[in-house]
Formats: sequence, C-alpha cells, structure tokens
Amino acid sequence: MSENPISTPMEFKNYKVFRYTLAGRPLVVETGKMAGLANGSCLIRYGETAILCCATASVRPRDGIDFLPLSVDYDERMYAAGKIPGGYLKREGKPSEKAVLTSRVIDRPIRPLFPKDLRNDVALTLTVMSVDPDCSPEITAMIGASIALSISDIPWNGPIGGVLVGLVDGKLVINPNAEEQKKSDLQLTVAATTKKVVMIEAGANEVSDETMYDAIMLAHREIKDLLLFINAIIDEIGKPKFSYPSCELDHEMFDEIFAFCEKDLMNALDTDDKSVRDARVAPIYDAIVEKFSEKYPDLPTQMEELLYKMQKKIVRRWLLVDKKRVDGRRMDQIRPLAAEVGLLPRVHGSGLFTRGQTQVMTAATLGTLGEAQMLDGIDSETSKRYMHHYNMPGFSTGEAKSTRSPGRREIGHGALAERSLIPVLPSEEEFPYAIRLVSDVVSSNGSTSQGSVCGSTLALMDAGVPIKAPVAGISCGLITAEDGSWDVMMDIQGLEDFYGDMDFKVAGTHKGITSIQMDLKIDGLTPEIIRAALAMTHKGRDYIIDEVILKAIPAPRAEVSRYAPKMTTMKIDPDKIREVIGKGGSVIQKITAESGAKIDIDDDGTIRIAALNGESADKARSAIAAIAYDPEVGQVFTGKVTGIKDFGCFVEYLPGKECMVHISRIAKTRIDKVEDVLKMGDIVKVKYMGIDQKKGRMEFSIKDALDD
Repeated sequence: MSENPISTPMEFKNYKVFRYTLAGRPLVVETGKMAGLANGSCLIRYGETAILCCATASVRPRDGIDFLPLSVDYDERMYAAGKIPGGYLKREGKPSEKAVLTSRVIDRPIRPLFPKDLRNDVALTLTVMSVDPDCSPEITAMIGASIALSISDIPWNGPIGGVLVGLVDGKLVINPNAEEQKKSDLQLTVAATTKKVVMIEAGANEVSDETMYDAIMLAHREIKDLLLFINAIIDEIGKPKFSYPSCELDHEMFDEIFAFCEKDLMNALDTDDKSVRDARVAPIYDAIVEKFSEKYPDLPTQMEELLYKMQKKIVRRWLLVDKKRVDGRRMDQIRPLAAEVGLLPRVHGSGLFTRGQTQVMTAATLGTLGEAQMLDGIDSETSKRYMHHYNMPGFSTGEAKSTRSPGRREIGHGALAERSLIPVLPSEEEFPYAIRLVSDVVSSNGSTSQGSVCGSTLALMDAGVPIKAPVAGISCGLITAEDGSWDVMMDIQGLEDFYGDMDFKVAGTHKGITSIQMDLKIDGLTPEIIRAALAMTHKGRDYIIDEVILKAIPAPRAEVSRYAPKMTTMKIDPDKIREVIGKGGSVIQKITAESGAKIDIDDDGTIRIAALNGESADKARSAIAAIAYDPEVGQVFTGKVTGIKDFGCFVEYLPGKECMVHISRIAKTRIDKVEDVLKMGDIVKVKYMGIDQKKGRMEFSIKDALDD
C-alpha cells in the first residue's frame, strides 16, 4: 500500500438498517448512507421495490404567502422496471399521470399534519429506483416519505403509515400481490396515524358500505402495528425539530377588525349565490384597508389571510352552533338538481349535470380500439381503452385567466371520475370501442369532480354505451369542535369545502361503491365519522340516480349515434392473417379502399372493423370472410381476369386471391387460344371444383360456372 494514498476507504458511520415484515414481505429501511445533505432521508425497500425518499426544507420562511409551500414529487425512473423511455430523447420527461396521482395520494395525508403557521418551503422527493410488481411502489413511497419527514428536523406531527387493501374471492387482503390485484374487486389505499384515519382513496367493483368500512378498519389495525416500527426508528435516530418564526396573524389585530366588520361579513356570506357573496365582500375589504392600514402597516399583505380566517370563523360557528348552512339547507339536503342529455347534436353523446351553481358538461366520443391510449410507465399497463379528461377553465369561477394545460388537480379529478365509471363499462367483446369522456366545468361552486361523475353517466347512456348501472357521485363535509363534537353535511358547496374539515367524495351505483376520495384539513377521522359519511353519501347517490339521472334518460340508447363509427368484430384462423393482409399490405389496403372501413387485426385472429355505416362494415366483413374461409366444392365466385397465358388464364376470384383456370375449362367448346374468348379485365364466373389429387392444387372452372 502506498505511504501517501490519494484517498481512504469511505466509512458510513451513521449507517443504520431497520427491518420489518409487512403483509408477509420484508420491509427494510436504510439510513445514513445516501442523500446525507437532505434534512431527512432513507432508502426504503419492500421486497425488491426500492425508493429513495428525501425531505428538505428552506432555512427561512417564504415571504408574502398564507399557506405551507409543500411539494411532493413521486419521481419514476424507467430503469426501475428495466425499460428505456419511449420518444426521441429516450429520457424521462414530465411525470406520467400515474406519477402525478401518486404524488397527490401521498400529499393529502401528510399536509394536514404540518404546523398551521409554518411557511418554510418543504420538498419531498421520492425517487423510484426498483420496482417489484408484488410490492406496491406507491405504498412504499408513502411509508418512506413518512419516515424521512419523521427523522428529519422539519416540524411535522407524524408519523403516518399506509397500506393497500384488496378484495379477492370475497376476502379482504392487505397489500395484495400482482396476481391478486388483477382479480381484486377493491383497490383501497388507507393512510393513518395511530389514532385516526387521515386519507382514503378507493376504486371498487360496486362494493357495499359495510365491506368498505371493514376494509378501512382492517387497514388501520395493520397501520398501527407498522407505526410501532416507525416510531422505534424515530426514537433511535430522529433529529430535534427546528424552530421557526410563527406566521400567525396578530390576535389583537384580528379581534379588533373582526368586531368592526362581523355583522357586515355575516350578511355578505348569508346567500346561496357565489357572485352575490363576492360582490358583498368587496366593499368590506376596502373599508378594512381604509380604516386600519395606518394602524397596521402590514395589513395590505395580510388581507387575504385575514378575510379567510374571519369568514371561516363565521361559517364554522353557523355550522357547529346554529346548524345553519350558508344557503339555508338542512345538513342532509342536496342543492337543487337538473340533468339533460343530447345537447350537442354532432357529438356521440352528451350530458349536462347541474347541482346548485356547479355545472358540468360531459361529452362522449367513441373510437376504434386502435385509438386506445398508449402508456409508457414503470408498471405492466401499456394501454387503456377508457379515458376521462377534466377541464376547469377560469370562467367557471368567474376568474379572468387564460386556459392552461392540465395541472395536478385536473389530472386528479379526471382520474377519479374515470375510476368511478370503469366498474360499469361493458367489456371489449360486448362493446368493441375506445371511449373518451371530456368533462368541462362551466360553473363551479363546489364538488365539480362528483358533478363530472354524474355528467359522465348521462353522456355514456346518451352515447348508447350499455353500462351495467348508472353511477352518481356526492360529497360529504365535516365540521368539528374543540370539545370533540362533530357533524357531517351532504353535498358541500365551495364555502363549506373551503372552511370545513373534510371533503369525503363517494361515487357508486345502487348496489355499491365504485370510488372514494377523502381530503382532510384535520388530523384524522374516527370510525364513527367514517360510518356516518358512508351512510350519508349512499343516501345521496341513490336519490340522484332515481330522481335525476334516470328521469333524464331511463336507459342507455339502443344504438350508438349515427355519427359514431359502426364497430363489428370477427374471428379468423391466425394462419389466414397473412392472406388477409397480402403482400406488402396490398389485400387489406384494397379492402379498406373499396369498403371505406378501418380494419385492425390482432395476432390471435381477432379482426375489428370500424365504418361510418353498416353497409361499409358488412362489405369489409364479407371480403375478409371470403379470404379467410376455404371455399366449398361447387361454390361459384365472380372475378376478374388478371392474366392470360397459353395454358389458361388467371382470375382474381376474391380480393388478393387468384386461381388458374386451364384452357380446357374456359369454354364449352375446344379453343386454341385463350385470347379468342377472353381479354384482360373481363368479369367472369368461376366454379370451385375441388383439389386436384395428382397436382395437389385447387381446381377452378369457367365453363362449369356457366351452368349455375
């Protein structure tokens, strides 16, 4: 060894490994080796899934804001699944929709547990480095994020744990593996602290309220055990939390200004019309600034937060003490409802759903299965035939802002509506179409995502999609008091969502739940609150289905729109595919040109035909059938002469199929030259005579066809 080495072996003095068994699979947490400059970090392994989780925070608060600047980024690396990214650049680009949705799922349970007055930038970066299909990277990332935050010096009132729950063959399963997930009737994600459930996200195949409740409770019991493991890690290596300047409003200033404008503000809020409320609040804003800006020089920068907290105090007092809602409804009452279909004559299906001042227009478009969306991600899903896109332009809230590309909120709401409808869609075999729904929010005052679910049911039924049952969506709100008392409310509007404690969204049929998404602003829900929310939303969706949706359109239309492509499927012997396609695609191109239909062929011999009308589809189907199926002896075809030789002629009796007719079988009488009776392009009838046993080829005759 050199006396003066230019380097020394690296020692990771703080390296620690913590082990746990979650749902029968090893969960390993490594700290002290990677990402040492982050406030908190860990490499978490679940089976062969590996994710680097890093939590960082700025040293100082961000000026001029009244919210926590938290970002959660679930960052997929294609190498994690042994894949090279698609596209020209061959590198990861913007996050996939699934990555965005996972970021949202992790953000929602983490955010409410930060101190309300923290304004330091906080960033969670969760880099997926290896993926085991049997061990969910999403759940692994959630647990890793909780550990990274908990062992860091960033103020946070965690930890949380998370698990998946499936329903396989009628049995609830924690963290189902890849095979179990394929046949599961439930995809439930639950996050919780030791005492309360903080996040619920679910897609389900019409699962009952009771089964859903049991699944949530099972998840919470499993999470409690997981949290014992996480707390042991915190006890061993957790850092003291850093101090920060509180960004709370001055209490004396708040009390003085609230006393000044309380009555006017109560009057302003006491309406069911959002535009009226905004118009009433504007002069109050101006009056406060005029009277108090000299006494409180920082007031102009604090006005938005001040108004928010004053309005919040009034609305929460009404709900908790007076059981009074801003628009005068009972706690279990839904806003006025309306539904229409067929508003857009040239689209394949349309539905307009209105709930109070929330209004969503959904349009359905039917296409060929070849138009299904191609997916490029780290999981095994490569395409999807059903797409749901959600848009919320500025005018829907009365804001003057330009339309931008979809953000995380738009992607999330679209995915939620998509998840809600998937369980009732017909199979590809029953309905061989790709389906795209677009929900445009034309007016917004709360619960637009569930409005898009209802609008989607209307649009699908109007488009003639034979859904198994209508789906409706409804939200449930929550208001809690310091003494532990609480109350739930049906169909929250914007103000109740803004100032309340929960947005519990549930979609489903009469039979059961198809989706859940829960957003919280408090530290969690008790089992009693969850039961009450499930019962209230069930009552609401039943009413919407019976009294609104089915009265607008009692059943899916018997036929698809005349403007939609006409789809038909057929099956041929896979050995015949080559003949149907022809050399260089010549045969299929000819069939397409002559019929006007679009044709897709799968490797298993499944052929899907899309055409503008039934006649075009039938023409293509007949041409393919004629090629794919061997002719019967005695069958007569009409064809065109394509070649003349000394020994006979060639006739194209089917698209791409030629037969040779010997000179002796061309005419009733003996001929010396084929040209004496035929020329190129002549239309003739030929009869299939069977297989020539000596030559082993198909024999055709023109003269024998003349008798038929």
